[in-house]
Amino acid sequence: MRLDKFLKVSRLIKRRTLAKEIADQGRIIVNGNVAKAATNVVVGDELKIQFGQRLLTLQIDQLKETVKKEEASDLYTIKSEEYKEN
Repeated sequence: MRLDKFLKVSRLIKRRTLAKEIADQGRIIVNGNVAKAATNVVVGDELKIQFGQRLLTLQIDQLKETVKKEEASDLYTIKSEEYKEN
């Protein structure tokens, strides 16, 4: 599954276009490599996403084409959440 689609389906990012913009800025890392929106992700991949001052590290547990809002958080496990200070 494409990275931008996973981020939208898992509701980590609301829209695919926004996921693409964040990836194009180099703010998403998949398994230690800077990722593009079209990067293929598989179960077990580790993602690091920079949201402003927040760095979210998570692992992909499942891939599904569509999920209900209540089930979206079942697609991943948050490993760590760090806040950077200026």
